[in-house]
Amino acid sequence: MRLQKGGTLLLSASFASFPPQLTFAHAGSSGHVLLLPTQLYIVGGAAVVALTFAVMIFVVRHPLSGHHQISQNYENEAGSNYWLSLLSLLTLLLLVWIGFNGNRDPIQNLLPLTVWVFWWIGFTMLTALFGNFWAVISPWSILHKLVTLFTGFKTGKKRSFGEAERWAYWPAVILFFGFAWLELVHPSPMDPETLAGIISLYVLFTIVGIIFLGGEFWLEKGEPFSVFFRMVGWLAPFYLKIPAGQKSWLRIGIRWPCAGLLRSESLPTGGVAFVILVLSTVSFDGLSKTFWWLSLVEKNPLEYPGRTEMMLPNTLGLCITFLVFFSAFYAVQRITSSLNTEAQETSSFIYSMIPIAFGYHFAHYLPTFIVDIQYALIALSDPFGIGWNLFGTTDWVVSSSYLANYDSAVFIWYLQISGIVLAHVGAVIVFHLLQLHENQTLVKILQGQFPATVLMIAYTVFGLWLLSTPVIS
Repeated sequence: MRLQKGGTLLLSASFASFPPQLTFAHAGSSGHVLLLPTQLYIVGGAAVVALTFAVMIFVVRHPLSGHHQISQNYENEAGSNYWLSLLSLLTLLLLVWIGFNGNRDPIQNLLPLTVWVFWWIGFTMLTALFGNFWAVISPWSILHKLVTLFTGFKTGKKRSFGEAERWAYWPAVILFFGFAWLELVHPSPMDPETLAGIISLYVLFTIVGIIFLGGEFWLEKGEPFSVFFRMVGWLAPFYLKIPAGQKSWLRIGIRWPCAGLLRSESLPTGGVAFVILVLSTVSFDGLSKTFWWLSLVEKNPLEYPGRTEMMLPNTLGLCITFLVFFSAFYAVQRITSSLNTEAQETSSFIYSMIPIAFGYHFAHYLPTFIVDIQYALIALSDPFGIGWNLFGTTDWVVSSSYLANYDSAVFIWYLQISGIVLAHVGAVIVFHLLQLHENQTLVKILQGQFPATVLMIAYTVFGLWLLSTPVIS
């Protein structure tokens, strides 16, 4: 009852902090942003996060109990379905073939549209709502089976979690950085043939990882997208589970949003680095398009040679952004430890970074998704470029006019800002509940949470500034 009352009061306070005159002041597309008092929205978003911190401190004073306790494993994770995994692997191979042999135009070739629109943007959003379906349909599960069958390598649990544990999450960090570099720095990440070649190499690299580090280890702590979607799935109000006594029948469980983050185990340094890398890459994606960044590097990507000339500064910028975020995280940890010697080093705070990373992922990609999903649905009707119209979408005309229309642009900006602010609100709540499990007195709780909350408020301001500042398309 105490938690329910605190949650009700928190929601009321949060919505009360969004008066209509401020809500629509910041919203708008890049064409309207200079006409709007965006500073009000930035201040308002920071105030909501600060208010959430205050409300949680003084209203929710006791750790969760019963079936909501922190130590419970919410997932009871459903394993992969090998038939679905096989279908996924065959689909991937077909898409690679389309990349090599299909239409050269990226907006008419199904491979880049599937990777960047259906999967990276759309599937990530679905995962945050409906749970980690990637664990069920991932092509790597059946690939693991096939590698074991045809090579005779024993890639079981003992080898995976014994010898390879010291590498936990670091392969995922390295590979995810490569993926981010492809998206943000490579001159032609949408080129079908280039993307098909990179995916082919990635499949081979996955086979090597399964053989030398063990299949179970690789799928849990080495393969970056298995790690990414599992962490995003912790945000979901719905999740997959296997009822007690059953091995194959899946059930859908329901929980509070972000409840999957209420975990007792600590992430190793590699896991911490992975979460911060996800947050820093999507942040740099927004930063790299601002006029501030372009004036700093003194290059124009719209002039010849375009993105090629931006490769070096953007590579350095991506690395520096990660180092700055990583340093800020550990600086806050050190400050917290100096204030409260009982505070755990990384467990609570890093879990609260996950909703922030997804919130900016949602806000950053939303306008792109609204336009590009139309191209993807058109290409889906004619996957091989031979004149099919399987779903009746081939003759669609892509529309992006609502990005220039004031009313629709205002609504999109409202969704983006809400995504960022609510993600930070969720982060504050998660961090507070985890801290309650570690500290009991009000003084200890304040010492454990105040430095991290200041950093969250700072990132709220930074994220809203990225949305409000003019960018180059």
